[in-house]
Amino acid sequence: MLIDGMHIPLTVPFNRDGESYLRKLEYNVGRYSLTPAAGLVALAAEGAALSDDEVGDALRVIGEAAAPEKVLVAAIAKDSVRGALGIAEQAAAAGFDAVFVAAPPVRLSGNELLLYFRAVADASPLPVMLGSELSVDVIAELARHRNVVGLYDDGLTLERYRAIVEATQDVKREVAVTTVFAPVTRRMLAAGDAGEAGFVTAESLVGGTAVATAPALKTRSKTVGFQVMVAGSARGVVELLEAGVAGAMLALSACAPQGVYEAYAAFKDGNPALSAEKGQRLLEADAAIRELGIAGVKYGCDWNGYYGGAPRLPRLPLDAEGRVIVEWVLAGIRN
Repeated sequence: MLIDGMHIPLTVPFNRDGESYLRKLEYNVGRYSLTPAAGLVALAAEGAALSDDEVGDALRVIGEAAAPEKVLVAAIAKDSVRGALGIAEQAAAAGFDAVFVAAPPVRLSGNELLLYFRAVADASPLPVMLGSELSVDVIAELARHRNVVGLYDDGLTLERYRAIVEATQDVKREVAVTTVFAPVTRRMLAAGDAGEAGFVTAESLVGGTAVATAPALKTRSKTVGFQVMVAGSARGVVELLEAGVAGAMLALSACAPQGVYEAYAAFKDGNPALSAEKGQRLLEADAAIRELGIAGVKYGCDWNGYYGGAPRLPRLPLDAEGRVIVEWVLAGIRN
C-alpha cells in the first residue's frame, strides 16, 4: 500500500448528551473527501473514548462516506493483541486500507512490546503502520515484517528520520499505484471489479443496444521503501519533507486541511521558498491548537466549516478565551 501525501486525523463528533453523532461524522468525511488530502486516519484523535460498538459504527460510516481514492487508515490503541485484531477486522470489513497500531496503553517489557507488534502484523488482514513510541532498532526489526509498511512518527526529527532511513535502507516493496502514481485503494479495486462484472454485451440484449460501463482501473507498480510519515506537529515538517519523508499527518489538518496542503503542494511543485513560507504560517496556529488539545482541534473544525462539537467527558470544551485564540490563529489559513 502506498502511504504518502497529506493524511487527516479524523475527530469523532458527539451529540450534546455525549452520544456518537454519526451523521456529522459522515458530513465531515464527505467534505474532507473534496480536499486534496491523500488519506483519512480514523480514531487517531478520540478512538480511546469509544466503545467497541461505536468503533465499528464509526469505521462503517467512514468507509461508506469517503471518496474511493482516499486511503483509509484505522488507528488502534488496545491493551491486547486480540483487541487490536478485532478493530483490524472491522476496518477491513469497512473497506479500509491499513491500520495504524500504537503501543498499548499498558506498560510492556521490550520483548512483550516486540511480540505485540509482531503478533498483530502476523494476523492483521490489513497492512500495518507503526506508532512513534518505538526505538530505531525496534522499528528496523519490524520494518522487515511482510505486513509492516511504514510509520507515523509524532515528534520526528531530522536526526531520527535519517537513522530510520539508514536502518531500513534494504527494505523494498512493490506497491500498486495508478497511472499517475497515486495510491490504489481497496475501494477503487472493488469498484473496478464491479464494473467489469457488470458489463453487458450488445449480443446479449434483445434490442441490440450496448450498455457501456466504467473502464477497468489501470494500475502500475512502484518500488517503495519503509514509508515514514511525520505526525502531530507542523514544526520542522518542511525540512523533513525535503529530507525525504513520504508525507504528513498533522493535527492542524483536521481543522485547516487546505492551509496544510498548500505547504505540501509547494514542496511537491519544486518551490522550496514558497513551501517554507507557507509552512511558517502554520506554526503559530499549530502550536496554539496543540496546546489547547482535542478541544482546540474540534473548535477549529467548527470555525472552519466542519463539525467538531464538544469532546466527550471528562474532557471539556473550550472556554471563551480558548475560542478567541483559535479564531485568531486560524484567521490566515481558513478554507
